[in-house]
Amino acid sequence: MNETPSKTILVWDAPVRVFHWLLVLSFAGAFITAESERWRLVHVTLGYTMAGLVVFRLLWGLIGTRHARFASFVRGPRSVFNYLRSALGGRAEHYTGHNPAGALAIVALLALTLITAAFGSAAYSELGGEWVGKVHGATANLMLAIVGVHVTGVVLGSLLHRENLVRAMVTGRKSGQPGEAIRSSWRVVAVAMLSTVLGFWWLQWHDAPVARDSTVAEVKHERHAERD
Repeated sequence: MNETPSKTILVWDAPVRVFHWLLVLSFAGAFITAESERWRLVHVTLGYTMAGLVVFRLLWGLIGTRHARFASFVRGPRSVFNYLRSALGGRAEHYTGHNPAGALAIVALLALTLITAAFGSAAYSELGGEWVGKVHGATANLMLAIVGVHVTGVVLGSLLHRENLVRAMVTGRKSGQPGEAIRSSWRVVAVAMLSTVLGFWWLQWHDAPVARDSTVAEVKHERHAERD
C-alpha cells in the first residue's frame, strides 16, 4: 500500500477541469429540461454541447498532459477489482491521477454520453420511431446512475486518502510526488474550449426569440380561425 504523499503538486490541467465542470453543468441542465417542451432548445443545445465536449476529451486523452492521457489511467478489470477490494478494506492505494475504479466510471460516462447524444439527435430529428426516444431516455438514466456511483467514489476516495478530490478538480492540485507533476496547465486550450462552447450557445439562441414570436403568432392565428 502506498501512503498518500504530503506534497501538493499540479495534476489536472485547465482543459480537463473546464471540460469536467462544463460536462457536469450540461448534464444537469439537460436532465432537468428533458421532459419540458418549453425548454426543448436548451435540452438539445446542452446535449450537443456534451457530445462536443466528449469529442474534445477523447482527443485530449491522446495528446494531453500526463494525467489526462488515457494511457496513464485506464487499466484492466483485475486492477479495478484489486482497487475496489483494497478500498473496501480501508487500505486503498493512492493514485496521483484517476484510480482504476474512477477511470472505469469515466470511460463509461464518455461512451454513454456519445450514445445518448446520438439517439437524442435522432429522436429530435424524428428518425427511427418511438423506440429511439426510449433508448435515449434509458441511456440518460443509466448515465445518472453512473454519475451517482462516481460521486460516491469521489466522496469515499476523499475520506480514505484525506484529500478533497472535488477541490482538486477546481484547483488542479493534488497530493503526489514532485516528479509526477505536470509542467503547464494549458490555460490557452481551456479558454479556447470555453469560448467555443459559449459561442455555440449564442448561435443556438440567436434566432430563438424569432422562433418563439412565430409560435405565438401561429397560436393567435389558430385562435382567430376558430372564432371565425
